[in-house]
Amino acid sequence: MLKKKVYLTSTRLNNFCIKMKRWQQSIDSTYAKVFSTSNQKKIEFATLWLSLIGFVVHLILIYAKKFNWFHIPFEASLLIDPISAIYTPFSIILIYEIYLLVVNLPRSFTTSVSKQFEIISLILIRRIFADIPQIDLKANWLNTPENVQLIYDVLGVLIIFYLIFLFNKARSRLPKKPLNPNIKSFVSSKKAVSLILLPILVITSFVSVYFWIYEIMSNNYTSDINSIFYNEFFSILILADVFILLLSFQYTERYSQLIRNTGFVICTILIRLSFGVYGLTNVLLIISSVAFGLLILTIYNLEENPVKKSIN
Repeated sequence: MLKKKVYLTSTRLNNFCIKMKRWQQSIDSTYAKVFSTSNQKKIEFATLWLSLIGFVVHLILIYAKKFNWFHIPFEASLLIDPISAIYTPFSIILIYEIYLLVVNLPRSFTTSVSKQFEIISLILIRRIFADIPQIDLKANWLNTPENVQLIYDVLGVLIIFYLIFLFNKARSRLPKKPLNPNIKSFVSSKKAVSLILLPILVITSFVSVYFWIYEIMSNNYTSDINSIFYNEFFSILILADVFILLLSFQYTERYSQLIRNTGFVICTILIRLSFGVYGLTNVLLIISSVAFGLLILTIYNLEENPVKKSIN
């Protein structure tokens, strides 16, 4: 009787392992098809052309408003100066960067966070192109809010760019680990998250743009153009990061790795919080996010790669 129970348990376990292996193979195959190199090149090519077209269309709208070529049924600060036309191609490039973030999500938590930092830095650079037409060169720089905001953004970009450089440098020192069955299973789980995340982000982007256009056309525009879609994007990303963090508990019990992953989730939360504030607070929250991520990774590297003292 005991042998029969053991046999049944062993059979069920084997069947479960077979089903899990098939599930992993199915996920890996679907991920390889959806995010194939050819598809990535097609999206890259489309991004290039859409950026060029968006830039030209934006310029046409600016000069159409300036010379009254045709009636534009809404007012927008981005239709005042030709420099603002750079805002549109940057917005399209940012969407491509988000796509790359989803593609790279299964690689590692560190790679994903690095891509998040790059995205928020590009959002800050894009905002500079929106700030430049609003500055007043004749006024006292420190007494004009638009001028002060430009200073905050420019200095913020420089600091964030340097912190990202240090973060990527620290990331390159991470020890390379072999892919054991547990890690392969974890990677497959993250690929499943990427496949779920992609359509959600596509739908969210269309919904955000629809409501933005609706607000403009109805002359009831109250949203910050710099935070359109990105509020929702980073909220969804926080949920995805937390889900991946919970999955990681199944595959690792190492304290340092769990703390590192939790710290990276906090980085994403700080980025999300930055969209709810303005001025210096906004820039400081972004800088604190990248600085906190760099500090977490530096401490993790010290834990994983202890300095060996030479014995004389």
